[in-house]
Amino acid sequence: MVGFFSSFSLGPSTCQTMKWATCDGPPCSCYLLVGEGVKQTIDCTALVPKCFLMKAEMYRARKGMSTRSNAGKPHETAIVDNDGIYDPECESDGKFKAKQCNNTDVCWCVNSAGVRRTDKGDQNLKCEKLVETYWIRLQLTHKQGPTVTKDNLKTAISTELNKRYKLDRSLVKDVQYDPDARMIVVDVNKVKGDRTQDLSTMAYYMEKDVKVLPLFTDQSRRFTPSVDGQTLEMEKIIVYYVDEEAPTMTMKHPTGGIIRIIVVVVLAVIAGLLAVFFVQKQQRKYKKTQQREMEQM
Repeated sequence: MVGFFSSFSLGPSTCQTMKWATCDGPPCSCYLLVGEGVKQTIDCTALVPKCFLMKAEMYRARKGMSTRSNAGKPHETAIVDNDGIYDPECESDGKFKAKQCNNTDVCWCVNSAGVRRTDKGDQNLKCEKLVETYWIRLQLTHKQGPTVTKDNLKTAISTELNKRYKLDRSLVKDVQYDPDARMIVVDVNKVKGDRTQDLSTMAYYMEKDVKVLPLFTDQSRRFTPSVDGQTLEMEKIIVYYVDEEAPTMTMKHPTGGIIRIIVVVVLAVIAGLLAVFFVQKQQRKYKKTQQREMEQM
């Protein structure tokens, strides 16, 4: 194998970025089994597109094959839940097709992350184009233990995202931190119209890492940024996707959805609420401190 994952090579016939891959050679060629046993060729020098990953998970689920990792003790939230997975239709390059039906007569339109963005309809539903996700918010909770400084957190997070998933550091636009809740909020943005960066695949790999279900062949590592000389281990993650165009769901019959992840329409609202949350936290701390000072006086 060649490319930026070659340093993790576990052998000439191993796919470092996908533990379920089968590799033949020489020359080495790797593939995933999808659908009815179709061999989907993949490039093991990069992250495998999310659409191919979901198809592989569905194939394994139908065959009664495990999608779990045997390494480490899973956290309570790290349970494989196929309710959030469907069998998508993919383009030859791994992108999602704009219209998805999950092998049924019920169809819907998705964004570039494969997340439903319209009401469900029948086979006549029209999905004119695949709308790109350009903004991702990662809401993380780290395990109890170290408390770190916010000033160094952004550097640590962006460094680990680059090291683990080859994400451009400049795309990490903002990091917020509430030490009491152990909550880290990371905003990852690309310019609208940019099709060179696949944010959804990065987020999918990251989700699996946090849930102790890593997709990499090397199971010895997780997403563990080092801050102030301390290693942060994550225990929860929620991913919000923001599209270049607003979704068209009427929300008349809201359900859990095809995918557990929520599509955020107006991120500014959430960002505002989040800012209020952090401000209120600080105000409560200030009032408590002020009261103690007055009592001493």
